[in-house]
Amino acid sequence: MARKRTFPYKPIVFLACLAPSLWLGFGMFNGMLGANPIETVLRDLGDWGLRFLLLGLAISSVRRVLGWAWVMRYRRMIGLFAFFYAFLHLAIYVGVDHFFDWATIWKDIVKRPYITIGMGALLCLIPLAITSPKVMVRKIGGARWKKLHKLVYPIAIAGVVHFFLLVKADIREPMIYAVILAVLLGERFYRKLPLSFSSSATRSASSSGR
Repeated sequence: MARKRTFPYKPIVFLACLAPSLWLGFGMFNGMLGANPIETVLRDLGDWGLRFLLLGLAISSVRRVLGWAWVMRYRRMIGLFAFFYAFLHLAIYVGVDHFFDWATIWKDIVKRPYITIGMGALLCLIPLAITSPKVMVRKIGGARWKKLHKLVYPIAIAGVVHFFLLVKADIREPMIYAVILAVLLGERFYRKLPLSFSSSATRSASSSGR
């Protein structure tokens, strides 16, 4: 039988995820990013890193709540783009904003909590990106892989806190991300509640029957 052709959604999703970085690069080389283009690029790369991180968490929730199993095809790609934008955010900060002045960078890490938290979140993202391919799941085992990738929860929290501490007055945008994250984490917590209650009820019933 002839194999049914499917529309190539993955390349389209890939290009859509890549588009913000291409636009930033285009804007930077064409003087379209305002008086301080480095600051604009830094801010926007960080924003997109956090957005993709939250989007990756949202994909699992969408599958469970709406039953859209097909969205899981893009979760790995979205997660890798979260790392991509976070890494570019750091690379611009180190190489362009500070010209690899490690002494100044170290002072920033020590004195500014938002940089310390951001660095920590990115370091935790590295093992998730490395173990993202399917072959790594087989190498380290499914249980260990799942346990490792639960790091995404504290990483997302750290990303939101990093943004909160970064802004000085207008906290509306980080508040939006905080609410989204709270909803996503709340959905996971709520999903586990029935299992906890049922297991405790079973234990109570078995102990009363003794």
